[in-house]
Amino acid sequence: MKSSREAVRPRRTVLVTGGSSGIGAEVVRAMAGQGDRVWLTYHRGRERALALLRELSGDEDRGHLALPLDQSNAGQVQALVSGLPGPVDILINNAALGTETVKAEGGGSALMEDELFFRVNCLGPLWLTRMLVPKMLEQGGGTVVMLSSVDGAFAAFPGFRAADGMSKAAIAFLTRQLAAELAHEPVTVVCVAPGATDTPMFRASTLEPLSDQARRALIARLPKQRLIEASEIAELVRWLCEPQARVLHGAVLDASLGLGAHPGLLTGLRQ
Repeated sequence: MKSSREAVRPRRTVLVTGGSSGIGAEVVRAMAGQGDRVWLTYHRGRERALALLRELSGDEDRGHLALPLDQSNAGQVQALVSGLPGPVDILINNAALGTETVKAEGGGSALMEDELFFRVNCLGPLWLTRMLVPKMLEQGGGTVVMLSSVDGAFAAFPGFRAADGMSKAAIAFLTRQLAAELAHEPVTVVCVAPGATDTPMFRASTLEPLSDQARRALIARLPKQRLIEASEIAELVRWLCEPQARVLHGAVLDASLGLGAHPGLLTGLRQ
């Protein structure tokens, strides 16, 4: 039996980058759960991506796909777009590198890592969006949701990698730039900037290097004394793809439980 959400809308095709884990995987679940067809990309998470497809589809062919993509490579982005089996109604630019995950790609070179932050975190979304928005305009409309972070979009955290925050700030700028250019067009562009979210990336970069005691102390300093759940961000992203969210065209949303207003809770002593 169809859910109420699935019954009231036509089925849309959603492309989610970095959809094999973390926020991306929860976005995939949220969009597929309401009846949308989801094409997710992955870089190193092939087995996770395939497991997620099995979870979503079971024994049925629901049209969901897992597509390999290194979005730091312009040629791969072009090949992905050229090879898509149909038009995309919604693009979720989620894939990104963090301070630990970048090390697997950068080979231990700080200069290479800095370059990769920009190639993956902002050039990849720029290329993909630039290629897909004209197709959305041809088909009469669409939605682009950018995933940035509170670091860069709203706040600065001493001791964090500058290139990481700078690349996330570029996503917030790209959102506003595209929104201005598309002000009279039927494509909605919006950006979400999560805070301290319980994802493999945040755990690797921030929590795992700490002792158990230090980890508990850090979480106790955070707003509401907890981490954000990836599913909470995914539900916000899901709603932003609804027609009633079009009024937020061009918005960069602080989805940090208030960390953007008080960044010292993460990097300083609790007041």
